[in-house]
Amino acid sequence: MKLTVVGGGSTYTPELIDGIAGRRSTLDVDEIVLVDPDEYRLKIVGEFSQRLLDHAGHPAKVLTTTKLEEGADGAAAVLLQLRVGGQRQRRSDETFPHVCGCIGQETTGAGGLAKALRTVPVILDIAERVRRVAGDDVWLVNFTNPVGIVTRALLNDGHRATGLCNVAIGLQRLFAKLLEVGTDDVTLEHTGLNHLSWERGVFVDGVDRLPELLELHGEFLAEHIGAPVGWMRRMGVIPSYYLKYFYAHDKVVEKQRTERPRADVVSDVEEELLKVYADPEVVTKPEALEKRGGAYYSEAAVQLVHALTSGGPAEEHVVNVRNNGTMPFLPDDAVIEVPSLVDSNGAKPMPVRPVEPLYAGLISAVTSYENLALDAAVRGGRDRVADALLAHPLVGQYAQADQLADTLVEANRQFLPWAKP
Repeated sequence: MKLTVVGGGSTYTPELIDGIAGRRSTLDVDEIVLVDPDEYRLKIVGEFSQRLLDHAGHPAKVLTTTKLEEGADGAAAVLLQLRVGGQRQRRSDETFPHVCGCIGQETTGAGGLAKALRTVPVILDIAERVRRVAGDDVWLVNFTNPVGIVTRALLNDGHRATGLCNVAIGLQRLFAKLLEVGTDDVTLEHTGLNHLSWERGVFVDGVDRLPELLELHGEFLAEHIGAPVGWMRRMGVIPSYYLKYFYAHDKVVEKQRTERPRADVVSDVEEELLKVYADPEVVTKPEALEKRGGAYYSEAAVQLVHALTSGGPAEEHVVNVRNNGTMPFLPDDAVIEVPSLVDSNGAKPMPVRPVEPLYAGLISAVTSYENLALDAAVRGGRDRVADALLAHPLVGQYAQADQLADTLVEANRQFLPWAKP
């Protein structure tokens, strides 16, 4: 099987390759093509990726190219992991909202909208070009943020696409460690949207161990995800760490204003990683890769690709998928993040028990924002940007929405065809 990675020059890529090397018996990959316009990074990452596979005794060959059609031709699955504008624009996403006292974050709020506006048109162009050379049956696995919006764009255009995030698998691994059980023994009642989710159950052998986790490890979990332990125990849930941007908005903004932007930290980590990758003596994944983020990305991605391409029985994975009545209070075409049964026909969301009003209200509001954000990304227009910001719970005021819209467009003008002079 041929697997293509668009954005293959990313410092994330060796994490994925390491996961493939460790799953030789289940994922039948013999060719991995890394596609990226950055020839410098592509060469370093490509050569290091081949050393990882060789060291693990995996027979797959790594090829690199700057030409998308060449890389995607004949692929069974294409992974999308793009960052349009690089870390420089990420820094902008993380800082420009502060002028209005709003959260600066690359996947939600005003910063997340900026990323969506830059990304969706590029992703849709890539997907259409991939379809021309790889056919209608190629699977697109989207890891590009904001995952929910980007995946919805792909599905709206008729692509065979599934969105993937590492939040659920990261929590699964953490809970298994705390409960001292095998990771595959833990299943999650993961409910919500991408980067807006709650764990309402943690099951081991059919028994919900969430109350035990909150009782014995509540303080640790509270510190890990940034939520009050008393609130978690009262509500009987563990929220994603992205919920702190909503539930502790003012406190987080104050902290952000005094801290170095995450984009600057990641830029330093990437520079360090590329130096390590370039050393021909390095044949295993460096510890410094953990600083980059995306923990367990490789496991989640490899498992999902296997489920989509192996032709075997359906496997349970937490993915981004069409709602199709799963949450009755949302439109059918909304994209939700829930446990789903995945096989070669795609992902089908598993039933979700009624969602409590506290969570359903926020899910509904953010889904409405995502609909407006996607419309702005596809059709453009400053006023559509302002409308999306006004709908977002992290903005939600006329003056802030208008000011942020103008600032966002100016900061991203070179990446927005409709906004160029």
